[in-house]
Amino acid sequence: MEQEKLTLQSSKPTVHVVAAVVKKGDRILCTQRTRSHKNYNSERWEFPGGKVKEGESDHEALIREIREEMAWDVFVGRPAARVVHEYPDFIIDMTAYYCLAENDDFRLLEHLDARWLTLDELDTLNWADADRKIVAQLKEAAFKS
Repeated sequence: MEQEKLTLQSSKPTVHVVAAVVKKGDRILCTQRTRSHKNYNSERWEFPGGKVKEGESDHEALIREIREEMAWDVFVGRPAARVVHEYPDFIIDMTAYYCLAENDDFRLLEHLDARWLTLDELDTLNWADADRKIVAQLKEAAFKS
């Protein structure tokens, strides 16, 4: 509820984004953003994904974004986490989905690096702020199960 209030009270644009929590065994795929003039996200780690276009479902957007960014096909499953986070120039409303892939034969077309890490190892990376909140929700969900 707190997150929805943030969206309603701000004059900043809100961007609807989807992210893939791709699992391979007990490991999760983490990708490193490229260098950017936006210091708050430059070279930070994230879950791959991107913006949802008008008329597109979350699943369609996530499949398209992973193909565009990684030339890779994933199977999109159930939601893993959702966050609303205010950055200096926009608000991100991000839903992360658990995803599977038949192989790990992807190419980094828009990222600097990728790593497969266990849930416990995720905190070793310098995450983008919104993605750090996704990490926290993933850990909380694992603790509850």
